[in-house]
Amino acid sequence: MHDARALIDMGEEAVRRLARRGYTLDLASLESLQTRRNQSIRTVDDLRAESKRIAQEVQQTAKAGGDISVLKDTARKLKEQIREVEAEQEQIQEELTQLLLTIPNLPLDEAPDGDSEEFAVEQRRVGNPPAFSFEPKDHVSLGEAMGILDFGRATKLSGPRFSVLRSVGAALERALAALFLDLHTRRHGYVEHSVPFLVTRKTMTGTGQLPKFEEDLFRTEVADRDLFLIPTAEVPLTNLYADEIIAPAELPIAMTALTPCFRSEAGSYGRDTRGLIRQHQFSKVEMVRICAAEDSRAEMEKMVGHAEACLKELDLAYRVVTLAAGDTGFSAQLTYDIEVWLPSQHTYREISSVSDFGTFQGRRAGIRTRDTGGKTVPAATVNGSGLPIGRTLAAVLEQHQQADGSVLLPESLVKYLGFRRIKADGTSSEA
Repeated sequence: MHDARALIDMGEEAVRRLARRGYTLDLASLESLQTRRNQSIRTVDDLRAESKRIAQEVQQTAKAGGDISVLKDTARKLKEQIREVEAEQEQIQEELTQLLLTIPNLPLDEAPDGDSEEFAVEQRRVGNPPAFSFEPKDHVSLGEAMGILDFGRATKLSGPRFSVLRSVGAALERALAALFLDLHTRRHGYVEHSVPFLVTRKTMTGTGQLPKFEEDLFRTEVADRDLFLIPTAEVPLTNLYADEIIAPAELPIAMTALTPCFRSEAGSYGRDTRGLIRQHQFSKVEMVRICAAEDSRAEMEKMVGHAEACLKELDLAYRVVTLAAGDTGFSAQLTYDIEVWLPSQHTYREISSVSDFGTFQGRRAGIRTRDTGGKTVPAATVNGSGLPIGRTLAAVLEQHQQADGSVLLPESLVKYLGFRRIKADGTSSEA
């Protein structure tokens, strides 16, 4: 969330930057609400000062034996006025807060212009997409032929956009998660967490999922409790420090977690509905870093390297792109997408997004630290996928498939699986 005064002071610069992401900032309405709020605060303060003065006069007059009836009537009217102005102040504050909650983060100027993935700017490519002497299959055909993926029975259980993994498929899913968590905790310095999968409305608001994206969330109301299934571990991990002041010496804080993620994907029907690419439920290892505002950009670069390390361990070809301003997520000021090569689609597809939020989430969630002068200031947050299990599994199957219908897995997974090859019949072998 923004500081209203900061946006007003920026003026047309704020309008310009938000316009790059397709948002029209009504500066006049914002300034009007801020002015009305400030005026109501001053009015309440003046009325309270007058009420205090009258109360003192009542005491002095009564002590002197004078008539206090008029003064008491004045005091009563002042209290009524204070209640009325306080109610008006609360209403104005609520209007201002609701407006600020809908204003997205200001994109950094280094984010390219544009409003879709076609305007993303490629930063680098790593690894060579595999060259096959045969027509490569997609992960659905491979997995179903092997008997390790079952979308039909998943649909029977839950409807479309769910999956069942069995036998070595389930083992591969578990191995990928273990590899990523080991990399992040042992090599990259993250602290692993186990977090709730159901969170409150306030928690969702703190990271920016609410109010804008409510239609994309799964919600449950049980025993008068309004809870949401998390769309990513970013939500509970970041909000662990909501309404807290973190000592500068404790920064940066680096957290990771493996959780299921639940997304309704409202409005996305017809896109990527085949296989593991876009599902209502999937598992993901998430990374979150909390730091000082001036360090967030460097922390973002560090996190991108951590996500890339996962792909390198799996010998997967990928590329890194900077998203256009208009394609950057609501809470982010800059986002890098890491896209893995999918042979069946002859293109790179997003497998990780790493975003610098600046102090946007810190303000919303009340996550604070202190500057060099000891003043309390919002902390900055950075988060990224490291990595989603389903999409990674799909890339592993596709990039490492063999002519005989088997899949030769990366060496890094052998210690977790005890085998190297998934044979065409779904059984495993050491080589």
